[in-house]
Amino acid sequence: MLGTLLGLPLSTIAGERFGWRVAFWVISGITVLAALAALAGVPRLGRAESGGSVREEIVAFQNPRLWLALSTSAPIVGATFSAFSYFHPILTEVTGFRADTVPLLLIGYGAATVIGNTVVGRLADRHTVAVQLVGLALNFLFLVGFAVFAHLAVPAVMLMTGIGLVGVTMNPAMATRVQLTGNARPLVNTVHSSFIALGVIVGSSVGGLAINSFGFRAPLWFGAALAVIGIGTLGPDLIRRLGAASAAVPSGPSVVDPESEPDPVAAPAADPKYMCTARS
Repeated sequence: MLGTLLGLPLSTIAGERFGWRVAFWVISGITVLAALAALAGVPRLGRAESGGSVREEIVAFQNPRLWLALSTSAPIVGATFSAFSYFHPILTEVTGFRADTVPLLLIGYGAATVIGNTVVGRLADRHTVAVQLVGLALNFLFLVGFAVFAHLAVPAVMLMTGIGLVGVTMNPAMATRVQLTGNARPLVNTVHSSFIALGVIVGSSVGGLAINSFGFRAPLWFGAALAVIGIGTLGPDLIRRLGAASAAVPSGPSVVDPESEPDPVAAPAADPKYMCTARS
């Protein structure tokens, strides 16, 4: 989130003043420095004793609910990146801001992502699905609002900031849901990262193609469509939770059977050794 707060405005300034290629050279240099810092500062970790084989980790993918959790992450990220990738031309060509004003607006967007990530991180472990549902619904409203009012400066900035609050800041909830549904071991996390990357690719590339045919507002409409798809992927989990809540309401005096069998579709508990904190 701090990368969004600082990196995007700084790279925009560099691109405006020295050419877009300079921004990429600067980012490449920072990436090399970060890699060297990680190599020098991150301690080496031995193989976990209970890590298991790849075959054992693949078993987690037999759970259909894991695929649902993974399929939610792609449209969450795609909806945001469809808009995020084209904020600069939208703000300059449609809203009418000067190019040297855009970095300041992007700093506000980045600050919103820091705030949103902090809030989601505190709620993700207890209200994982609810957080994703509310985040997608709000992102849909912000994207549609931005598309409709992009020509008005104040609403455009407010709605863009809203996208920052509920867009990629859903990451803690996405990671928590995947880990609790499957497990927190490397293979599940790696596949989850691939779904996130897929969201970035689809959102930014299709959003860019849409500009050629429908103008600069098109990525915002496409992002809103992806948000709706994301809400749809939450449907089975929401129905299951509502059914479980209804079944838990007693119709009269009852006694809990201590020998009752566990829910056959419940996800296995994640190994605490591999669990990352919700805000990571």
